[in-house]
Amino acid sequence: MHETRADLLALQALLDRSNAAAGPHLRSVFTEPRHLDAVTLTELLVGVQILNLATVSAAGRPLVAPVDGIFFRGHWYYGSSPDSVRMRHIRARPAVSASHTRGEALAVIVHGDGRIIELDAAEHATFRQLLLDTYVPVYGPGWESFAAAAQYARIDPRRLFAVAFDPIEG
Repeated sequence: MHETRADLLALQALLDRSNAAAGPHLRSVFTEPRHLDAVTLTELLVGVQILNLATVSAAGRPLVAPVDGIFFRGHWYYGSSPDSVRMRHIRARPAVSASHTRGEALAVIVHGDGRIIELDAAEHATFRQLLLDTYVPVYGPGWESFAAAAQYARIDPRRLFAVAFDPIEG
């Protein structure tokens, strides 16, 4: 867990605002006892999580595909080739939606804007180190060259919902 106290407070405020603004159907399924708080959510999202990311085509059509999602400091991050369809969409039309689910036990849904980040920028040094610590042990030192050729983005969330339907393990 990499979130600071300020990150957790901001994340909890986002969760609370999102739940308050949810429509009647969502509130009927995502009932209060199922809501996850910011601390529990960040504890459950350690490491690589499959994130189903939807971007918008020039024709206004949604396209969804799985990406390696990293939840870091209250935001989802993901990478892809700079010339991938999803990154071209984000550069042109940043609106995205994404979900992470674990069967019927956990659902995390985010709506926001995809923002390209410069992985080598000083402000992203901690995130870059997290990527190295996560992927190099699995794929070897050559992964760093792969990462250098990739492009990374973060979802700046407008709404975030997180619910657990059954007891779940991290």
